[in-house]
Amino acid sequence: MKPSEGHITYIEFPAPSRESLHAARAFYGQAFGWMYQPWGDDYMDTAGSGIGSGMTCDHPPCKPLAVIYTADLEAACAKVRQAGGAITQEIFAFPGGRRFHFTDPAGNELAVWSDK
Repeated sequence: MKPSEGHITYIEFPAPSRESLHAARAFYGQAFGWMYQPWGDDYMDTAGSGIGSGMTCDHPPCKPLAVIYTADLEAACAKVRQAGGAITQEIFAFPGGRRFHFTDPAGNELAVWSDK
């Protein structure tokens, strides 16, 4: 199913180390039956959590990261800037698409992604 424009479609959870990343994978598997797809040593994701979710220890944020879908990443980035958001990580590629990170005026960090 194609994600809907402007909807949160993914949550990324931080892990402070590879050891804790793999311990969390085992925990969610045992507690909820989630199965993860590893993408290297520092990142994994699952579709078994309701909405998509993943865990990373590559560059962990201090809190979970909600990720919003858009079909036009450059336009969304411009809209975030125009609305008063601060870009904290410029557009970058990752397996599955591209994204950028921003903070809203209340200081919450989110990301916006596109499969294009």
